[in-house]
Amino acid sequence: MAALRFIVWVALTLGRRTARLFLYPICLYFFVFAGEARAASKHYLRKVLGREPRIGDGLRHIHTFAATILDRVFLLNGRFDQFDVCTHLDEAAQAVIDSKRGCLLFGAHLGSFEVTRAYAHEIQGTPASMVMYEENAQQLNAVLKAINPDLAQRVIALGKVDSMLKVEQALLRGAFIGILADRGLEQGGASVTCDFLGEPAQFPAGPLRMAYMLQSPVLLMVGVYRGGNRYELYFELLADMGMQHGMPRDEVLRQALQRYVAGIERHCRNAPYNWFNFYDFWK
Repeated sequence: MAALRFIVWVALTLGRRTARLFLYPICLYFFVFAGEARAASKHYLRKVLGREPRIGDGLRHIHTFAATILDRVFLLNGRFDQFDVCTHLDEAAQAVIDSKRGCLLFGAHLGSFEVTRAYAHEIQGTPASMVMYEENAQQLNAVLKAINPDLAQRVIALGKVDSMLKVEQALLRGAFIGILADRGLEQGGASVTCDFLGEPAQFPAGPLRMAYMLQSPVLLMVGVYRGGNRYELYFELLADMGMQHGMPRDEVLRQALQRYVAGIERHCRNAPYNWFNFYDFWK
């Protein structure tokens, strides 16, 4: 936490350009010494690039991750003017947002979720909330306190008696609720096997089951880092659970999950260095 507070001080005092200079030695250190993460990166890059990754590919992968982590310092301190964000919405997603209904945003460990806060602030006046497993929520809150002690926490921890009630109430207020749906919301949760980048991988079933229970619209949200201060933010409708009348639940969930995985794969191929699961995702 002391190291984190130091880099936050550097970033906010000396500026983003100076803070980014620290990324080069940090990335080189992790590339040399984080063998397991380096092997996972190479496995993924081989799939998404369709060739044997070079040393430069591995370094670029780690640097892209580090750059988005640093940018969290500015995004979580409300310094949205530091970034050039271009937003893309399909017509169905635009209709959901224009309706001012609450909706679930399904992201992944792909690009930056925090950049969504800038967009949510722009159109709603409030940042998106996050839903995650309780232990992860506690860890995230500790990090957020180091980045911005005055930040109003908007993390809903699952596993408590009133967790689902809090999510439902937030949706009724028209809030965005974010979930990183490529990993399980709870330990030991059910999963579904899907083809991802040419090989079977496990995706959690819990997020879509929760969306079905809450009868909520579900949007895929991906904030892709394009280098420098540029991000591209994509929204597309996966399913509107409140409008699936007459279709069996399992079929609704199956189709929505297929669209989610296909969308994640498409964005990985479009921005290959933005995938931030540094472990063997297919194991």
